Amino acid sequence: MHEIRYALRSLWHFKAVALVAIVCLGLGIGINTTIFSMIDGVILKPFPYEDPTRIFVVGTQKLKEHEQSGLSLADLRDWKTANTSFTTIAGLTGGSLTIVDSAGEPERYDGARVAWDMFRLLGIHPILGRDFLESDDQPNAAGVVILSHMLWTMRYRSDPQVIGRGTIVNGAPYTIVGVMPPHFAFPDNQRLWITLQPTFYKDTRDVRRLFTFGRLRPGVSAERALADLDAIAVRLAKEYPATNQGWSARLETLHEAFLPRDVNLVLGLMMAGVTLVLFIACSNVANLLLARATARRHELAMRVALGASRWRIVRQLLTESVVLALVSLPLGLVLAAVGVTLVKARIPPDTIPYYIDFRIDVRSFAYSLVVTVLTAVVFGLVPALQLTRRELQENLKEGARGSTSPRAMVRNALVVSQVSLALVAVVGALLFVRSFRNLDTFDVGFDTTETLTARFFMTGEPYQAKGTKERRVTDIVTRVQALPGVRAAFASNLVPIQGGGGDALIEVEGRPPGKREYITLIAGTPHVFPTLGVRLRQGRDLTESDASRSVAIVNETMARQLWHGENATEHRFRIVDGERPREWITVIGVAPDLHLFGIDPNNSQVPQTAFLPYAYGEFPSTGLTIRASGNPAALAPAVRAAIRASDSNLPVFNIHTLEDVRQREYWEFAVYGWIFGTTGAVGVLLASIGVYGVLAYSVSQRTQEIGVRVTLGAGRKNVFGLIVGQGLRLTGIGVAIGLVLAAFGTPVTRSLLYKVSPFDPFSFIAVSILLMLVALLASYVPARRALRVDPVVALRQE
Repeated sequence: MHEIRYALRSLWHFKAVALVAIVCLGLGIGINTTIFSMIDGVILKPFPYEDPTRIFVVGTQKLKEHEQSGLSLADLRDWKTANTSFTTIAGLTGGSLTIVDSAGEPERYDGARVAWDMFRLLGIHPILGRDFLESDDQPNAAGVVILSHMLWTMRYRSDPQVIGRGTIVNGAPYTIVGVMPPHFAFPDNQRLWITLQPTFYKDTRDVRRLFTFGRLRPGVSAERALADLDAIAVRLAKEYPATNQGWSARLETLHEAFLPRDVNLVLGLMMAGVTLVLFIACSNVANLLLARATARRHELAMRVALGASRWRIVRQLLTESVVLALVSLPLGLVLAAVGVTLVKARIPPDTIPYYIDFRIDVRSFAYSLVVTVLTAVVFGLVPALQLTRRELQENLKEGARGSTSPRAMVRNALVVSQVSLALVAVVGALLFVRSFRNLDTFDVGFDTTETLTARFFMTGEPYQAKGTKERRVTDIVTRVQALPGVRAAFASNLVPIQGGGGDALIEVEGRPPGKREYITLIAGTPHVFPTLGVRLRQGRDLTESDASRSVAIVNETMARQLWHGENATEHRFRIVDGERPREWITVIGVAPDLHLFGIDPNNSQVPQTAFLPYAYGEFPSTGLTIRASGNPAALAPAVRAAIRASDSNLPVFNIHTLEDVRQREYWEFAVYGWIFGTTGAVGVLLASIGVYGVLAYSVSQRTQEIGVRVTLGAGRKNVFGLIVGQGLRLTGIGVAIGLVLAAFGTPVTRSLLYKVSPFDPFSFIAVSILLMLVALLASYVPARRALRVDPVVALRQE
């Protein structure tokens, strides 16, 4: 307690030094805690299920084709009954689920069809009502639905009487039987669940679309379970060779299945970046404490003269370091809370799974406390050991005014390390910022301004008959086009950039019948290209009269690959449905290549694409794209009203401007760029403080030397160059070392960059110049101070 009290008095006595140290440490601790909170939320926290380490994702794989898949419903039944390693195996499939009842407007939600025992497998139980029963999961069972807590709260206003109430889900009658606990939205961000078999319309073994989970029995290893499933797969391959031959079992932990490798890599790079910043902060504080300790050498010598041992002095100095770090902790936690809030604000809603949450909690506080103490030891040990390196009485005799004293050499080494670490951090940050900039300026091939997008969902009995969806879509487009402020509109089985469409196997007229190719098929109403602000390369656009005709517009890639640069119009192809080809389709136009299916940093190729009348691809979920004559967002209420006027039971959702859709495509890179950019900026700031601090202290220690130089005829330029040269020399050494470190470190970022090389010359050169300019600015103030030294006063200084 005596040492702590003495440390607090000492910090108060050196308030300026303490304030700078607290700010440096607070920045380092704050940015580290922010990234730790992200890593904790994504990787370290266990999944919110009962004993999640016993839960595995079960699937199939075909090794020769390197293909991975889920399970078919028939295979799931066999695996579930024949295995001896799992207490249960349960599958699910996601999809859109709509609710229409008196509780509010018709709404569409992300939902899931799950096996009756899925929630039992997870160890999660409804807080209201009951779980699914085995009798609910039979082909002809009555429809039952379980609500998420959010849906129960938002739509039904937490009414406990909702249990047993009837509702309409996807056009069919259902009964609400349960409400799940708060924050539960399994598997990602689902809002309601229905049972699997009553709606599983295709029960064949080659339809492997079930996402399947299994809970291991106590004492059973993952290796034994995989061998068990492989034995079942071998048996099924013999019994059903047409569908199961060559397929084996696959087993993954929850982390392996839910966390892509890129996520782990990005978070690891973030942690490396902020650790560099923390090291820079520690170097700064170590330099400050070295300077302060030098000023206290008389005091410390007196303590030694009175009997204090070297360990006693080191312990006192380390105590002061720990106290200084602990005083910095509240600032670090505040900055971390702000950082986490800013990161969360940059993530679009419902884009990360419900079980991932970034927050400053007890775990974050414990991490911050450990980091604080460790950094205190790191930055406190250097000055403590350096100051007590030899007998303090001899230390008093040392001419420590020059720049070549041991302590000065240590301070210079710390500055060099700061600059080199800052260069590595800033080069990495600039690579990500440039990558984000390249994505932000990526040319999708069409105009995303003044355009609104929306989706509506047609399901249930009114839309079962062929042609009903087409008639409804035609009516909606007609109503929307009549709205004031609408220049053009079309409906299709996709939303531009968000994706959609479908694959089709085709034959080309004039080629052998067995030579077939896969293309992407977009089925839409007329005016696709005027709405997107695109002009056709050849031919004409689809018109209303083409609705019942077999015509298509193809993109340049398809025209080039199928007809080798010839005029593609009037050529024909046909879709192969099973083994029976359909009618011939005539090409009436060629469109430019458009990036309609998203922005993929790893693949900028446009697939072969054909645009056909809407009748070729009637889908329950249909996209609506509208070009406005002004602000597109202002059209949203009128568009919603027009759709409801056509059918009041149609759920309308995902109303966004096309520019918002475009930016949401690469939001991860925007967040990466922001985080790495902030990290780099803090690193540069701390490095500049370090350069300034060393030079300012050097000037104060070299006052007599500068006075002698001026007395002997040194001019202002010589003195100015002496100080600035020292700063640039230290920075230059740090830059050189940093360039080597960055060259070895940046290749690991290759898979995360878009159109930027990890050895990008611009980034390396720009950061080097930036740090040299920062060093020049940091050297300016101490150099100006040196010019004001009075030679007479300097020569009289002891």
